[in-house]
Amino acid sequence: MPYKEELELSAAANARIVSLWQALGFLDSNEDYQTSRQYPHLGTMRLHMEQDSRKRTAEFNWTANKNMFALVNEYRRAADQAIWIFDLSIARDNQPLNSTKLMDQLESMLKRNGLSDAQQLAPLLKDITSDERLPLITRNHAARLLKQIEKP
Repeated sequence: MPYKEELELSAAANARIVSLWQALGFLDSNEDYQTSRQYPHLGTMRLHMEQDSRKRTAEFNWTANKNMFALVNEYRRAADQAIWIFDLSIARDNQPLNSTKLMDQLESMLKRNGLSDAQQLAPLLKDITSDERLPLITRNHAARLLKQIEKP
């Protein structure tokens, strides 16, 4: 049975993605984004866009185009954030002891700017701080991360 999870992008993340697509002029371009060197160990990135009858797909494993690199990173950050939220929901329901490791993972993503929009996580972290099903270390860690996120 297929599983479907909605992905919510914040307005800021959506604006960054739209502006990068526009900067690329993706549908009007025929640029090959693959650099001359191959890095197959990084995996293949595939971006596809359709608009009316026009469509285009680009595949590459490394690019020197700064806008394309930034676009791929935006999508990666959005995916990593969504996967972390999903993993945490599973841990809360089935494996609360795994939540400490997930909080460490979140802290690491915060430090390296690996999240699409950390502000989106504030309500979830606030909820975690009072979830007595989770270990105290997880709740305290969530409170510390929440303070980090809410800093001006």
